[in-house]
Order: sequence, then structure tokens, then C-alpha cells
Amino acid sequence: MGKIKLEVHHVGQLSTNCYFIINTETKECLVADPGENAEGLYARIKQEGYKPVAIILTHGHFDHIMGVNELRKLANIPVFAFREEEELLLDTKERLFGMVADESALVVKADRLLRDGHELDLGGMHIKVIHTPGHSKGSCCYYIEDEKILISGDTLFEGSVGRTDFPTGSMKEMDHSINEILMKLPDDVEVFPGHGGSTTIGMERIHNPYVR
Repeated sequence: MGKIKLEVHHVGQLSTNCYFIINTETKECLVADPGENAEGLYARIKQEGYKPVAIILTHGHFDHIMGVNELRKLANIPVFAFREEEELLLDTKERLFGMVADESALVVKADRLLRDGHELDLGGMHIKVIHTPGHSKGSCCYYIEDEKILISGDTLFEGSVGRTDFPTGSMKEMDHSINEILMKLPDDVEVFPGHGGSTTIGMERIHNPYVR
């Protein structure tokens, strides 16, 4: 990677990957999917002298958003999410929260709603928003083309894809998102998913059974 560094923090009961996307020149930092442990994440930000800019969400399931409201308050930063995910972020009944004791942390109102192809300039980083429905109807990926980095959420994993049997999920849409959208990216794009290890588009093109 060039001027961007990624830190991964495993948070919550499902070991969700929360990413710090850091501009090494300015120490500006984006936080992707703070699924829990907001205080710990903020302590890390302060310890390293990072300058938090925004929280970006790949989708609205509980394991990716449990720390959002608290971290937003601690760091005083806005939350970005895809517009098709707004309903899921605001309605706790549709989001698999039977295992979550406190549902008050699960209602997240995004400060800015994004659309497909939206281009963001945050923290000196240029990021393209890619709508990838399938895991949920508002799932999206964040593509930093200059650095060949893709934050894929629960759409594309190493050797697999996200589940589609949750509310608003669709295997048909997932198939399209993987094969007609993400597999159009260059082979050397590094993929950072919501769970598990990183991979590349090229590796998934060869080894992922969901790729045609």
C-alpha cells in the first residue's frame, strides 16, 4: 500500500473485522464497521494520534454496528451508509438481534446516505462506493482504486460469500454482485472482508466456488 495503512480490529461475539483506514501522511482515519468495543477503538485512536474523520458502514447487521453510536459520540464524527440500508439501520425487528441484550445501540441514523458510484473524498482518500446487494439489499463495498483496496463487508469473503438467508438478502442479487460487479475489478485488488482473512480479486476468481 502507498499512503494508506489498514489496521484490523476483531470486535464482538462474531469477531467482526473493524478496519481503521489511515492516511499515513496526515494520520486522518476512517473507521469501517465498528461492530462493538467503541471505547477500546477510541482509545486506540487516541493512543496512536489518529485523526478520526468518519465511520463508514458496509451494511446494517448488528455485528457491524453495535459500536457506532458510542464511537460517533466519542470521536464526534459522521456516519456514512448506503441509502438502501437506511430502513434496516432504523428497524431492529429485521436484523437478527435475538442474541443482543440491549437493542438501543442498534438503531443507527446515518448522517449521510450514499448511492451507487458515489465518490467520497475523506481524509485525503478518494473512495468509490459500490452497491453490492445480496447479503442485504443495502450492502455496499468501498473501493480505494489508487491503492487497490476493497472493503467488502459481508459480500465477498476468502473462498466464500455472505449468507443470503437473512431479511432483505437474495442469492440472485449476490450472484450478480460477485460475478457482474466485483469480478470486473483488477486481479491485484486486495479484498478486506467483514470476517476472516484478506484475499485478492485474482485469488477469488480462481478459487471461490461462487465465481462463475
